[in-house]
Amino acid sequence: QVQLVESGGGLVQAGGSLRLSCAASGRTFSRYAMGWFRQAPGKEREFVAGISWTGITVYYDSMKGRFTISRDNTKNTVYLQMNSLKPEDTAVYYCAADPYFHYDDHWQASDMNHWGKGTLVTVSS
Repeated sequence: QVQLVESGGGLVQAGGSLRLSCAASGRTFSRYAMGWFRQAPGKEREFVAGISWTGITVYYDSMKGRFTISRDNTKNTVYLQMNSLKPEDTAVYYCAADPYFHYDDHWQASDMNHWGKGTLVTVSS
């Protein structure tokens, strides 16, 4: 069992940056693929980025070049560095874990076994 707690959300102006963190409990964190998803008001939860236990990364196309996912297995933490933020990036960002890494860039929320409660990111124009 993995428990996930996100942090780092907040209010930022367009063009600014934020780094989200997701702290995981459990000794098997390094064996899980980790992903970031987001959900804007009135919209479905969508994939942002994923990382395998060995550091292979995948990104949803519109996030490439602006967002960077990384992990520190010694700290049981996965990060999402977000740069050049836009108002349309406003959403609740969720961390998720699954034993299997998907090599495509369209992860489905239904594929993920464990979820955090989310952290709100608001980008003002």
